[in-house]
Amino acid sequence: MLVRFTFALALLAVTVAIHGAGLAFVLRALDRPDTQRDIRFWPVTWLLVRVAWAFIVLHLAEIAVWGLFYWWQQCLPDAESAFYFSGVTYTTVGYGDLTLPVRWRMLSAVEGLTGILMCGLSTGLFFAIASKYFARRPRAE
Repeated sequence: MLVRFTFALALLAVTVAIHGAGLAFVLRALDRPDTQRDIRFWPVTWLLVRVAWAFIVLHLAEIAVWGLFYWWQQCLPDAESAFYFSGVTYTTVGYGDLTLPVRWRMLSAVEGLTGILMCGLSTGLFFAIASKYFARRPRAE
């Protein structure tokens, strides 16, 4: 039990590290002067699309870490099942068509909680970015 809990904590730490690095990259990219000038509809929309793409890639990388672990530990029959299960669990969709072996099933709860936290972080940053551009828009008098 302790070994599995240690694996869960390690996977959580790796996920948070990936997410932190990804968010830092996005923030650094947004801190450039050329991304802070144009507040018209299409430039801001294009910026938000690129941020959304970056967040999706970030979350997919995190899902892949968990999926690779499930595959490595032979928790599921093949790599495709491991990545699918990880994605469904991380996003808390939880179809239930695949489950982990009894001795590993607590990892799915930890992955689900981790996914909620990481999606919340992304949502918060996405909202902050949109708010920043909305606040800079010229006001009609």
